[in-house]
Amino acid sequence: MSSDSDLTARARIRDAAIALFTERGIAGATIRDIAQAAGVSSGLLRHHFGSKEGLRDACDEFALARIAQVQTRFVGSQMLGPIPPDVLPLQQYLVRALMDGSPRSTEMFRRAVDQGEHLLGDLKVETGDLRAFVAVVGAMKMGMFLMRDQLSAVLGEDVGVPPGYLRILRASIEIFRQPLLTPEQADQAMRALDRISLHEGERP
Repeated sequence: MSSDSDLTARARIRDAAIALFTERGIAGATIRDIAQAAGVSSGLLRHHFGSKEGLRDACDEFALARIAQVQTRFVGSQMLGPIPPDVLPLQQYLVRALMDGSPRSTEMFRRAVDQGEHLLGDLKVETGDLRAFVAVVGAMKMGMFLMRDQLSAVLGEDVGVPPGYLRILRASIEIFRQPLLTPEQADQAMRALDRISLHEGERP
């Protein structure tokens, strides 16, 4: 059975790994660097997580579970409250983890879409393809993090930390709260896509 100190060390290792994986990428952060940042030995890190791959799995699970918890609370209350201070670093970690393009990161995105599909399904979002809706919204949101340097340069402040992050959140809310197409334009575009799909289906 683990002692309280073991649990504290495990959390310190996990938090240090999340910070270094975000900063350097998965490949760029070594077991030794993570252990040093956490103030523990490499042996203790391996005792808790087995390997860097095991540590990454634990970081993925923690980040996904925490963000899902916040999203569930938001969907349940239908109110956007204060952003918990630990959420932004976890979002940045998940985006960095997805950037490596590995099967592991693809599976992580799949799970995030599964979670989003479950949450938005209860809201009865107006869409003919809920999974595609959730996946595209997720990719658009992650794009803000992937383009952190470009957004920061254009806006003149670091959007990876408050208040820059709050600024781009306000912009995203403004985008979502107003239609960029009239209902007529949207219907016309959908009919055009339906015609294209029909023609594609007729090809040999």
